[in-house]
Amino acid sequence: MALKGINAYKKGNLKQEIAQADPHKLTLMLMQGALERMAYAKGCIERQDYAGKADNLSRSAAILINLRDTLDLDAKADAAENLYSLYDYMIQRLTDANVQNNLKIMDEVINLLLPIKTAWSQIPEAAKQEAYEMQRQKRQASV
Repeated sequence: MALKGINAYKKGNLKQEIAQADPHKLTLMLMQGALERMAYAKGCIERQDYAGKADNLSRSAAILINLRDTLDLDAKADAAENLYSLYDYMIQRLTDANVQNNLKIMDEVINLLLPIKTAWSQIPEAAKQEAYEMQRQKRQASV
């Protein structure tokens, strides 16, 4: 019974955190969520909880799909195109891990996403503000 209360509190806290987050923070939260779901899926594979594994891998893949599909490919930046390909590869590997119940594949995907998350978390505040301003100007120009 107490666990339900704790989980409800966590969900409420998460909703509040999302409502207050800027796009940079939301992306960071998505990456963290994907990594957490992959860790849960690994535990499920070890316990032979195949329903839990499938659920967690599905959620991880959905997050990666969201991250991939929100990249600004119109910017003609090699980084965006490379990230798109990398996210696509990770999604495919999660499918492989799900089918094969393979922990090594899970580790491969985690080891691909972790440096991206780490680099994302180290973006200086000034660079974030500059990017937000560019996006704002882009939106105003298209209106």
